[in-house]
Amino acid sequence: MINFETPNSIKDMVTMVQSVAENMMRPVSRYYDDQEHEVPWDYINFMHNALKQMEGVGGPNDSSGEAPKIQYQRLAVMIEILSWGDTGLYLSTPVGLLGAAAVRATGTDEQKKRFLSRILADKPVIDAMAMTEAHAGSEMPAQTRTTAVLDGDEWVLNGEKIFVTGGHKALVDTDGFVVVWATIDPSAGRAGVRPFVVEAGTPGCKVTKLEKKLGIRASDTASIVFQDCRIPFDNILGNPEIKQKTTKGFKGAMATFDASRPFVAASALGIARAALEFLKDKLAEENIEIRYGLSRALLTNMESEIIDMEVMLRSAWLLTLKSVWMMDEGIANTTEASMAKIRAGDVVVKITQKTLELLGPLGYSKEHLPEKWFRDAKINDLYEGTGQINRLIVARRILGYSRHELS
Repeated sequence: MINFETPNSIKDMVTMVQSVAENMMRPVSRYYDDQEHEVPWDYINFMHNALKQMEGVGGPNDSSGEAPKIQYQRLAVMIEILSWGDTGLYLSTPVGLLGAAAVRATGTDEQKKRFLSRILADKPVIDAMAMTEAHAGSEMPAQTRTTAVLDGDEWVLNGEKIFVTGGHKALVDTDGFVVVWATIDPSAGRAGVRPFVVEAGTPGCKVTKLEKKLGIRASDTASIVFQDCRIPFDNILGNPEIKQKTTKGFKGAMATFDASRPFVAASALGIARAALEFLKDKLAEENIEIRYGLSRALLTNMESEIIDMEVMLRSAWLLTLKSVWMMDEGIANTTEASMAKIRAGDVVVKITQKTLELLGPLGYSKEHLPEKWFRDAKINDLYEGTGQINRLIVARRILGYSRHELS
């Protein structure tokens, strides 16, 4: 029989994380939204120290220096709660997210040990992933123009990446790293794409722009230029063999998305839960009760709307839990990861929008956070593959079509 109870190992973590979300994130949520690009050092330093003691989400490191083990269900629960607190601040958590996901998906054991063990070491480290380029958008990484040329025992990178989540924090604010997807053979298309680790302080790597955004303002979104940027040969993730063209680099990018999309879904649902709980609290203050268990015909329109939102939220969360459970079990989750991302991206936009509608002027005012949650919501439908791209992935997997047959 399926058991939907939260495991005790996760329950123990929830109390601490919920306290952080309530007492450290919510009180400064509006401030960091207004002061875009100010680094939330108090939060970063606190979480760095807290996570070093927490099993299953990146720490603790053992004496051998091996890469910390990740329990994906545990991390998803933590992300949902932190995003309930503030999703922009969550994206500043030094826990190993997008760049680390690429290392885990494509790196060798030695590379995982070398790069991931740094994340919760002595100082906070932010990691990022640089994939998007201005000319392609959702067609990345197959149309990558950033190049990596082998020169002796070094790779030389040239090109520009845009919309790099946490790029400034990774390369400037902390001693972090960015995983850059570049091509070793532009004529080979996706077969030439490979991931490379570029560490903070590397000459030729420069953050050139910080985006001013609709939402997730506490998280920087950067443009990065690589100009004759030299990195060690073994900073190419995975097998360095380049004599034959393969699609392993591209498949590594897709495997990275399989790992990161469920976490985007979890973050989206934290925002959605925050909005729905705020709405219900305000209704309770006005003595408006949701009468569960009645026939649909006997409910008010508002009651029906709220029950529908609760159904959307819970169903999306179950999809997300399934996708991270599959990762924990070592089961391929491409379809489920995309399904969770699609559903959560839809749900968070619908719930935050409906919350504003039902609250009226109270929802639209900056006196409270629902309008911020509405702005934070939309990105979850866009990054890590838009809703449209993920729908194509699911359709191809279910119908058995190739990308050429269904696009």
